[in-house]
Amino acid sequence: MMLRSAIILTTLIVFNKVRSFSNNSDDAEKYNVGGVLSDFESEKHFRLTISHLNFDQNYKTSRNMTYYGKTIRMDKNPIKTVFNVCDKLIDKRVYAVVVSHEQTSGDLSPAAVSYTSGFFQIPVIGISSRDAAFSDKNIHVSFLRTVPPYYHQADVWLEMLNHFGYTKVIIIHSSDTDGRAILGRFQTTSQNYYDDIDVRATVELIVEFEPKLESFMQHLDDMKTAQSRVYLLYASTEDAHVIFRDAGNYNMTESGHAWFVTEQALSANNTPDGVLGLQLEHANSDNRHIRDSVYVLASAIKEMMTNETITEPPKNCDDSGVNWESGKRLFHYLKTRNITGETGQVAFDDNGDRIYAGYDVINIRAKQKKLPVGKFYYDSGKATMRLKINDSQLIWPGKQKKKPKGIMIPTHLKVLTIEEKPFVYVRHLTDDEVQCMEDEVSCPLFNTSNGIENDFCCRGYCIDLLKALSQRINFTYNLALSPDGQFGHYILKNSSSSSLPPSPPRKEWTGLIGELVNERADMIVAPLTINPERAEYIEFSKPFKYQGITILEKKPSRSSTLVSFLQPFSNTLWILVMVSVHVVALVLYLLDSTLSYYFRSTLTPPVRFSPFGRFKLSHADSHEEKPLNLSSAVWFAWGVLLNSGIGEGTPRSFSARVLGMVWAGFAMIIVASYTANLAAFLVLERPKTKLSGINDARLRNTMENLTCATVKGSSVDMYFRRQVELSNMYRTMEANNYDTAEQAIEDVKKGKLMAFIWDSSRLEYEASKDCELVTAGELFGRSGYGIGLQKGSPWTDAVTLAILEFHESGFMEALDKAWIFHGNAQQCEQFEKTPNTLGLKNMAGVFILVAAGVAIGVGLIIIEVIYKRHQVKKQKRLDIARHAAGKWRGTIEKRKTIRASLAMQRQYNVGLNSHTGTISYAVDKRRYHRLGGHRGPENAWTGETDALRPRRCLEDTAKLKHSPKIHAPLPLLNKNRQPINLLPPRYSPGYTSDVSHLVV
Repeated sequence: MMLRSAIILTTLIVFNKVRSFSNNSDDAEKYNVGGVLSDFESEKHFRLTISHLNFDQNYKTSRNMTYYGKTIRMDKNPIKTVFNVCDKLIDKRVYAVVVSHEQTSGDLSPAAVSYTSGFFQIPVIGISSRDAAFSDKNIHVSFLRTVPPYYHQADVWLEMLNHFGYTKVIIIHSSDTDGRAILGRFQTTSQNYYDDIDVRATVELIVEFEPKLESFMQHLDDMKTAQSRVYLLYASTEDAHVIFRDAGNYNMTESGHAWFVTEQALSANNTPDGVLGLQLEHANSDNRHIRDSVYVLASAIKEMMTNETITEPPKNCDDSGVNWESGKRLFHYLKTRNITGETGQVAFDDNGDRIYAGYDVINIRAKQKKLPVGKFYYDSGKATMRLKINDSQLIWPGKQKKKPKGIMIPTHLKVLTIEEKPFVYVRHLTDDEVQCMEDEVSCPLFNTSNGIENDFCCRGYCIDLLKALSQRINFTYNLALSPDGQFGHYILKNSSSSSLPPSPPRKEWTGLIGELVNERADMIVAPLTINPERAEYIEFSKPFKYQGITILEKKPSRSSTLVSFLQPFSNTLWILVMVSVHVVALVLYLLDSTLSYYFRSTLTPPVRFSPFGRFKLSHADSHEEKPLNLSSAVWFAWGVLLNSGIGEGTPRSFSARVLGMVWAGFAMIIVASYTANLAAFLVLERPKTKLSGINDARLRNTMENLTCATVKGSSVDMYFRRQVELSNMYRTMEANNYDTAEQAIEDVKKGKLMAFIWDSSRLEYEASKDCELVTAGELFGRSGYGIGLQKGSPWTDAVTLAILEFHESGFMEALDKAWIFHGNAQQCEQFEKTPNTLGLKNMAGVFILVAAGVAIGVGLIIIEVIYKRHQVKKQKRLDIARHAAGKWRGTIEKRKTIRASLAMQRQYNVGLNSHTGTISYAVDKRRYHRLGGHRGPENAWTGETDALRPRRCLEDTAKLKHSPKIHAPLPLLNKNRQPINLLPPRYSPGYTSDVSHLVV
């Protein structure tokens, strides 16, 4: 001891000489470092560390750079400590303050130093304060520490749980700031900083108690009913004493249990044997922490001087407006330090808390002996913390060498399911029924909104599977329906605390998954799809059924329009057939017709295109057959095409009949083709699906007339969220999504929804049950249905092995046949092959065509009747006019005859009076001998020769013969029966019998 004092004294003398030399230099760089320490030994070590720092050129920017230590003693009274800091440290212009704490006063005095220095932005380095309150930078703005806070022990807890393979724990903590901080640290770290989701520890139960408790019995009752037998305890030494006492009375410190405690609880005098606790390395070595804090400060000042200029700190506490900007920058440099010190690797997080702190793993033995069995240390090679425990040295509660399982396996489970045909059928119990049927299981629905329990019965694929599992692995169960009727989806919620750093949003689950995550259920037996989002929070067994995602749509209805009978031929073919009929008819007419002109001689026969136009040769006693006119040709062409009998109007020439045979062959082929195609279109045709699958362009770029949807918050919904290439489709689907699959399937049947995207097992069942529904495209997003369990559930392995055994034995295949297919697939296949019976809807167009033909025929006959009546009236008027004209012409002729006779008589009388004899008179006398000597009227027309008289007589006779309208007297016959013309001749060449121009 004397030697050590001498060394220190010598060092101080040398340091004073150096300081006096430095004071004589004008350009000396002085940096005062304050210290608020708990005892004289700490003050002395602080000064010695400063003196050693001045000789270490690695922490100085120049030889003139000098550090000076200014110390004061920590006072139990925080107010007095504040005044001492102002008067004895800030007045000396200190650049930083190193603070310890007085054992009896706790952290009140260090907090006072932090408040005072932080007000002027002077950094404070704590060497022993471990409360969580110092992590709050809103209060302790410039405080950092070389010791980790108590709640950082949660990191070591997680490493220990990972080492021993415990995944379900119960956390017991006090309701103060540090207790809540360690819980938050444990939960946040377990979710964010561990990549292996299979070993992530989950908290089954959180027990929070008030500090300074007197009894812990009421909390132990809840802990005994939990599955977990692993306890994480954060409590003060006094509270830990009460907890261990009461836990021992409940036999919860015996074999089968595991306790992990923090440093304070490890110090209780009744800590049970086998408890594992943590002990911070160098926790009570203030001198080591003083040295590390001084060197951390020197390293920060050196780097800051290299990069920027440091201004002088405040000189007193009187000026409240002083804001030392260099102090803020210096605190930033302090947080970025990472050096190797006497307490290990020294580094800080954003809150200024020490990281990379080492811990000893302590195992409590008999008589409170603390045996180190492991270390939590910094691995410099990997630059991370590692845990090393010697398992062979461990003694567990109950003095067991074997590690406890850490969980109590319950034999009675609460199982949840959900209505999803054909896996689960749900039936409501009527008022008359007391219990479910033999093949059903009671599955009440507890409504969380109104607290009413409704009685239901369940049966189906999953119910049979649950029965088989309970018998195979020996457990009992209570079955219930999902409270909100959904499988469950997550909702992001922010969890922030003023005393803790902000953490990323956490996921809160609803539906079946939420019940399991919140440990209100033990198992889910339902068509629960295995996906990454769910597997992060719950356990899954191996799939009991493999499936994928597909699309359900309604089969397109047959196009039974009024013109369905026209479907066998295209429009172009129909037009060509119509044109061909009339072209062939025209050619037949031309080949079989006569040229309508004659030579001037009436004896010339008509000229034809075909020399064999008549099959019967012309004889004197035979008549010529009529040729094929245009109307008959059209009638013949249509009659052959429609396969109707042709009674008349057939071709007569050889060339026309050859064309007729060719047309008949054409008609036979067309009619046969039409008949075959009509059967295919109207009877045997089965429509295909509208969509080709998930890659259909109409789905990827959804149009207004094509709606698709899935179920909200389902595994399919999560699948579309993950797929970036389906993001456009998902945005359209999201607005149309349904609450349940039943609603969506019903809308597909009604035609309100075009495509429903869902699990293939359910949609194949619906398609086999209703032949009007069909699944489109191939499966995508392949996955499987699994049994859901809590994280770390002891039943996971047993359920998985049982399901694998069911697959091998064929039990799962039997469930598929019994519940999913029902044999309906064969019925639909038979329905596809059976011809469809034609009805009025299919052939309505033909009947309408006949009705139209009848209507057209009636219309034409009406037109013909009207036209005939018009023609008859016109003919009557013409006949009346002709009769009137005939009478008028007869009257005119009679008058002319009378006038001519009178004229001849006058001339005759004149001739008699003159007694003049002529040749004409002699001839007239000979011709008209019956006139008794009277002269005829022929002499009234001069220039007429006797040769013309017989011809006129013949013409007049012919006219009288062919003119029935004029009733002239027949001519007299002589003895040789030759006609005798008694009428006077008409010699005027202008005479005519046509009086049609006189008709009005």
